Amino acid sequence: MVTTRQIPRPAPWVAPAVVAAAAGGAASLLVAVDPGVPGHYPTCPFYAVTGLYCPGCGTLRLVHQLLTGHLGTAVGLNPMFIVAAPFLLYAYLRWTVGLVAGVSLPAIKAPPWAIRLVPVLVIAFGVARNIPVAPFTALAP
Repeated sequence: MVTTRQIPRPAPWVAPAVVAAAAGGAASLLVAVDPGVPGHYPTCPFYAVTGLYCPGCGTLRLVHQLLTGHLGTAVGLNPMFIVAAPFLLYAYLRWTVGLVAGVSLPAIKAPPWAIRLVPVLVIAFGVARNIPVAPFTALAP
């Protein structure tokens, strides 16, 4: 007779704690090592291959500026991330509370057209920040 051993499941708070620890470590690194100084972080792969800014370009520098208290500078580096950040934080909070406390926070409900609009806006932002005339030049990181 073959017996199987049950592997104990980790406590529900472990996964959110690991994510928070990873985010805290990344934040500490971004505070300590300025991504605006060349040579510390790899170049954006999309930018390295194409020479064009992707919708995410500038996000490392933005987070560094936010963490060091320079909100105005941060907004200029990637305004789309500033808009997306509260939704990302709420998604993490909702996931964490659901796992740890078993409480289901309300989901952010969006109509189907709005959900389909998000990728269109991301692509439009990526295109617009590469147009080399004013006012689009202000979108470049």
